[in-house]
Amino acid sequence: MSKVQNSVQVLLVSDLEISKAFYRDVLECEVTEWWAVRDEFGLGFKLIEANHPDDITPNTPGKGQDKSWDTYAYVETHIELDELYKQLKDRGAKINQVPEIYDFEWGSWKEFSIKDPDNYVIAFGSGKKSD
Repeated sequence: MSKVQNSVQVLLVSDLEISKAFYRDVLECEVTEWWAVRDEFGLGFKLIEANHPDDITPNTPGKGQDKSWDTYAYVETHIELDELYKQLKDRGAKINQVPEIYDFEWGSWKEFSIKDPDNYVIAFGSGKKSD
């Protein structure tokens, strides 16, 4: 069976240049004509300018959810998550959710989220306190 190596999220954006600047300057992605990728496609987006502003539709919360995400990315440890939060905040990210810890039978989960210029929510989470 063939193995999928990476995936990217396709986002319709209102202004391609504004979005490219956000993904480059805030998320520290390598940005090309269409792509915004970070960490060797660990986080990847294909940015396409929308024909009409009504075409841009960030996700709404699903059944039983109190928040929504458009992209969810993972980091190894809570320490790395805290470092990433600080880096993104220092780079001017619009914070949607500050880091929160959730305790489960199997351990703890920590996450935070930011919003891009079109209000797409990009969340980051970790299930491991430390190495």
